[in-house]
Amino acid sequence: MAATPSSSPALIQRVLRPFHQFAHTESSGGMVLLACTAVALIWANSPWADSYFHLWEFPLAIGVADAEIRLSLHAWINDGLMAVFFLLVGLEIKREVLVGELASLKRAAFPIAAAAGGMVVPALFYVAFNVGTPELHGWGIPMATDIAFALGILAMLGSRAPLGLKIFLAALAIVDDIGAVLVIALFYSGTLSTTALLAAGGLLVLLIACNAAGIRHSAVYSVLGVLLWYAVHESGIHATVAGVLLAMTIPARTRIDPAEFLERGRAILDEFAQTGVSDAENVLTSPAQQEAIHALESVAEDAQAPLLKMEDKLHGVVAFGIMPLFALANAGVVLAGAGSAFGSPVTLGVIAGLVLGKPIGVTLFAWAAWRMGIASIPAITWRQVHGAGWLAGIGFTMSLFIAGLAFESPLTLDAAKIGILAGSLVAGTVGWVLLRGGPAPRMAPERG
Repeated sequence: MAATPSSSPALIQRVLRPFHQFAHTESSGGMVLLACTAVALIWANSPWADSYFHLWEFPLAIGVADAEIRLSLHAWINDGLMAVFFLLVGLEIKREVLVGELASLKRAAFPIAAAAGGMVVPALFYVAFNVGTPELHGWGIPMATDIAFALGILAMLGSRAPLGLKIFLAALAIVDDIGAVLVIALFYSGTLSTTALLAAGGLLVLLIACNAAGIRHSAVYSVLGVLLWYAVHESGIHATVAGVLLAMTIPARTRIDPAEFLERGRAILDEFAQTGVSDAENVLTSPAQQEAIHALESVAEDAQAPLLKMEDKLHGVVAFGIMPLFALANAGVVLAGAGSAFGSPVTLGVIAGLVLGKPIGVTLFAWAAWRMGIASIPAITWRQVHGAGWLAGIGFTMSLFIAGLAFESPLTLDAAKIGILAGSLVAGTVGWVLLRGGPAPRMAPERG
């Protein structure tokens, strides 16, 4: 017996529901990232290790004639796909600055101070281990926070992680990302090309003009964004910075306000109802119903900000595509003789920065901002602030990224990777234990 039209979607929905639920769970992106990290480590230490390292060196050319770019697969992931990751980071930063935790100076001061401590103190710990050596250039490695892993662990705590703690950690990580972008742009870029920089500047002005002119179609920004990426790549500044620059030009305004959306939407639905909705097949034969549906889609489009639409579309691509692929390409390190790496100043500096520098810096600077009366505190305890500082010590994705920029020597890079993996594991575990523990002391009254 043939299935009715309504039974097939129901069956498909039942089959796909577990996958949809997994994809919308905050911790799921971190789980996929962790799985890809494990695959990279196993593969890099297996009898097929040569295939792992050779795969990422496979050359790939894109473009035509003089505009052709030839990079290894590893470089395309780190320079190309990670630009999309930084685009998402930039969109999140812009949203937080406009309407989120960073929109109010008083509210923003607390996570900003915490993030500043979480960048400065870890860098100082690394410098203490590597001062006077060529490896000092890696000071930016322990400054980073992997927001996916940190929020993933927080999500697994359930009700023990209040909303205020999630907001604080997310704002801290976003400010941390701003710092990481600046560090990459200023300290981990190559020789600059004036011509390419001027081209990048011109494209950025054009993107801003598109925003000012009310252009909202994502295709326009996508095409100009690709050209901006190429210009930034050729300029000597790391290409991923183009993602953040592009994000700053994406429109954040809606064409209509919520009240107008409600008024127009209800009017359209009333028109739809007047056409008769008893037969599900009427939509296929009723021009009036089709016109009402198209009108409702147009109104819904006008009520959405392009920034939020793009951010929503990119979340899945980044969480389940780009970041896992980045981990697969970068987390593979040969563990034979890894014990000797723990005598390396690079490894020790990275571990000290992530495990000691992060929680100390986050807690100390946050407390100082509160004590001086320049910051208002979210509804969380000092124990939770300190626990969030430990979770901020999960550097992983951003730390691996900066390590790849800082070191050309495979041995030094491997030492840094071992430090990142070990430090992130310890920091994440301690943070989870702290936040899962018993009742925490109440926070002191808010100042200001």
